[in-house]
Amino acid sequence: MKKFQILLIIAGLFACCQTKDDKYVELQNPILPGYFADPSIVEHEGTFYMYATVDPWGAEYLSCWSSDDFQNWTFHKLDWPTKEACTSPLSGSSMVWAPAVIKKDDAFYMYVSVGSEIWAGKAYHPLGPWHNMLDDKPMIPFDTTRFYHVIDADAFVDDDGRIYLYWGSGWNWINGRCFAAELNEDMKSFKTEPIDITPTHFFEAAHMIKHNGKYYLTYSEGKTIDETYEVRYAVSDNPLGPFTEGENSPILTKNESLEVYGPGHHTFFAFEGKNYILYHRHRLPFVTGTAFRQTCINEFFFDDEKSQIKTIIPVHTQKFPNLVKNQRKYIKPQSIAASSELNAHKLAGTAIDNNFGTRWEPAPDDVTPFLTAAFKNIVFINTMEIRFEYPEKNYYVKIEASLTGNDWEMVADYATDGISGSPVLVPVNKEIKYIRSVFYIKDADVKPSVWDLFFY
Repeated sequence: MKKFQILLIIAGLFACCQTKDDKYVELQNPILPGYFADPSIVEHEGTFYMYATVDPWGAEYLSCWSSDDFQNWTFHKLDWPTKEACTSPLSGSSMVWAPAVIKKDDAFYMYVSVGSEIWAGKAYHPLGPWHNMLDDKPMIPFDTTRFYHVIDADAFVDDDGRIYLYWGSGWNWINGRCFAAELNEDMKSFKTEPIDITPTHFFEAAHMIKHNGKYYLTYSEGKTIDETYEVRYAVSDNPLGPFTEGENSPILTKNESLEVYGPGHHTFFAFEGKNYILYHRHRLPFVTGTAFRQTCINEFFFDDEKSQIKTIIPVHTQKFPNLVKNQRKYIKPQSIAASSELNAHKLAGTAIDNNFGTRWEPAPDDVTPFLTAAFKNIVFINTMEIRFEYPEKNYYVKIEASLTGNDWEMVADYATDGISGSPVLVPVNKEIKYIRSVFYIKDADVKPSVWDLFFY
């Protein structure tokens, strides 16, 4: 009887451990398939919305990724802001950059950089429609003295409901300045005059968080185009300072052993009792002087005794609550082969490694490149999911299936009109052993390239 009771206790403990483990999933960094920087995030009605700069160096529009489980992200182009709609007589040439979105009451507010000016938008849903709260004008115009870039705005709502805006950068990679002011309830005008609150080692990307009554002004220093970019912070008892830089600042820097270069321009958020940082880092292989950045996530912690943010060590995988409601059955191919491979960093095998930091790309002289996935046995595939290198670009491809590897049947034909997006979901709905993606190069600026293929 005692043995039976002991077995029951052990079984119960094992079940508890299993349940606890099932509550979390390992997220793979980078978490988005493509080149996206300067992330900002909101949650609405059970869905996350992540806004980010389209790399390299922004686009005519702003991207937003949505997910209800933080694992499977869908790409969207917002109706606003655009370069065309956000251009004033003083605007510079820079594209749409660095969004910051917050929710207040029943509305969403965005502060975004376009043409080295800050523009303010409002919407009643994270995906819009968005509109400029100041009609056709920027909230903060271009600095005609060229003292600093008017970019990287971020809004902070204090415990008492008062709202503050922080913004600023340097010019020619020097002289970073941080400005701040309290906002009126209309979220588009200043209640107080902007003041210079620049802490030591500040360059850009201010982001305010509050913890245990202390105000942590976090920011980036260095050049976002190289390995010097990093995250720092300073602390104050007041949202407008003065600020004293933390003794352990910087808290997130390059890590050559992990091949993490230039981590920065971040946002913090809390979910289910844990604190996380979203930030961008350079793609691999790392090439200095470029702006091909990818979005990553890390958990972070406070040291309450010292009023510090603890040093953040970059990770390649991060535990996060498992929010998947209806788990799809993923079927991984036994192998994958390509007509050609560009180099050792662009191999066919990376297209099934579930890693958005690696991708396949064919050799430049490959006129009709293809990828062929082979399964161990004949399997029924419902859907094939493709994550192209650039979700906004059009790819021309045919999807074919076979039971033998010799006779091929057309599954989907996008060779004429092309297809874009992320993910691209291809209905297969048949038994197969092999499936082949054949690419047609109709645009010299769009090279066939795939982060990952998934089969369900």
